[in-house]
Parts: sequence; C-alpha cells; structure tokens
Amino acid sequence: MSTQQVWPGGVRGADPRLGGSVLPGLVDAHVHLGLVDHRGLVSSPVVEVHDLGWVPGSRAGWAADLGPGVRVKAAGPFHTAPGGYPQGRVWAPEGSVRPVTDAHDVTASVDAAVAGGAHTLKVTMHTGGPMLSPPLLHMLVQAAHAAGLTVSAHAEGAGRALAAFRAGIDVLVHTPWTETLDDATLAAMAGRMTWISTFAIHDDPARSVALDNARRFIAVGGRLRYGTDMGNGPTPVGVNTAEILALGRAGLEGEALLSALTGVTSSSSPGPDRLLHSHLPPPRTAQDCAVWFSTARRLDVALAEVLPR
Repeated sequence: MSTQQVWPGGVRGADPRLGGSVLPGLVDAHVHLGLVDHRGLVSSPVVEVHDLGWVPGSRAGWAADLGPGVRVKAAGPFHTAPGGYPQGRVWAPEGSVRPVTDAHDVTASVDAAVAGGAHTLKVTMHTGGPMLSPPLLHMLVQAAHAAGLTVSAHAEGAGRALAAFRAGIDVLVHTPWTETLDDATLAAMAGRMTWISTFAIHDDPARSVALDNARRFIAVGGRLRYGTDMGNGPTPVGVNTAEILALGRAGLEGEALLSALTGVTSSSSPGPDRLLHSHLPPPRTAQDCAVWFSTARRLDVALAEVLPR
C-alpha cells in the first residue's frame, strides 16, 4: 500500500515506502503552558501551541524545553482593567496580568507586546469584575492593529461576545458558552472573527450552548479553530480526543475539520518537520481524526522531504 499525503486541498501524492497516510500535525490554538508539564508535548502529534496568557518572557524557556519539533507562540500577559480577571486567581502568577488604565498604558502595552514577540494581544472581558471601558478597549484594539497585532479576547458573560465584536476584536479564545447568540450577530461575526473551540472544558448546559453557537456560526461561514485551554483543569498534554470529537458535533468534517485541527488551508503547505504518519487511511470524520491523531507519530524529516507534493 502506498502512503497518501493528505491535508486540506486534497491528496497531494503517494509514496510506496510507507503504508497509511500523512497529515500535518495538530495546532492547539489555546494553551497555558505554565500550568502543565509542557515537556510532554515533545514528539507528540502537537506541532504548534499558542499560549494565551502568562508572564512575559516565558516563551523562550518553553521553546528551549520543547525544541524545534513544537513551535511556540505566546500572547504574553492578560490585559484588563485594574483588578479584572484573572488578577487575584491562585493560578495567575505575579506579572501575568497587565492592568490598562489610560492612553499611556495602551501605548506601553502594545509596545511591550511587539517587543516581546507576541503573536496576539490578549484581553479579558469577564462579567462580575472590573473590565476595560468600551472607549479604552477600542483604543487598545486600534493600537494593536496599527502595530500589526491581532487581538484575542476571553469574553464571558451576557453581552461580552457582542461587545468584543463591536470593539473590533479578531479572535474569541472560547466559543461563547454563557449565552445563546442570535443569528444576525453570528452572521456579522462570521465575516470577521475567528473562534477557538475549547468545548471540552465545559459541562452541560454550557457545552451545549457553545456547540449550538458554533454550529450556527460555521453554517454562515464562521471560522473555528481547535483549541483545548490546556492547563484549565485536568486537560491532556497532547492530543485532546474529547475536543476533536466536539468539533465533529459542532458540524465540522472533511477538509474543514482538518483545517481547524492543523491550521493548514488549501493555499498553504506545512514544512516537513510538521508532518505526521499513521498506518490508518486518511480521516474524514471527527471520530476518524480522534483515532488517527492519537495513534500518529512524527514523520522522519528526511523521508518527508522526498514525499511527492
């Protein structure tokens, strides 16, 4: 049997030296490496992680621990109003929260994010505690965009997801789970926002609300990414099969599902160091993907470089 080299865009080729199939590795778009033994990711099917809130400067140590096989992107600290979430939480160490009070703080925060190599600027909008005022939030978003950064938001509570959209925020780091969004709001969001899944951290009824929002968001063209919130409770360090299965329940399958899991689209191609091999055939459903990624292994780079494309 020849190997099918598959990713969004279809089958790219075959090689008679292997059986099964080749896919890009998993990209987990929401993790907190400071809350787990991140060394467990070495040689795992996860080839890239996006840390969404921790002490500035932590990325270099994580990257050194994980080596070249796991690309690490990091947002740096949580940006919020003084006393806002997650300030004061036992799991949030000193320096992981950056208060923003005025225009000077906005400029300083964005400059620090750029200097620190942040891949996005993380803000929190958590009902029940202090939050950035709408004008200050809008100012922060505009400044980040001007500096070439996206803005990602933890939006929790009634009206918070819509407020994030109106402020120009690019990414919701959790699929909205605290309220059901109306169809018009979802259609507007689908044209501009990306959502990260994180379904498996919830129990019902919150998980059902999130899945319902996601199904309707996807149906109107919204983009959903695989993210586990690794570190939030007893989440696995590596493949999260519950999260993959939940993506299927949200309505993803085939190329759309693979794109959500790997970050690879029909117009992009992963490097040879980001490929996995399994003796299983190419997966199509979430159930297939849960098994495929759980049993896959890193593809030898020398072999990957000669596979036909």
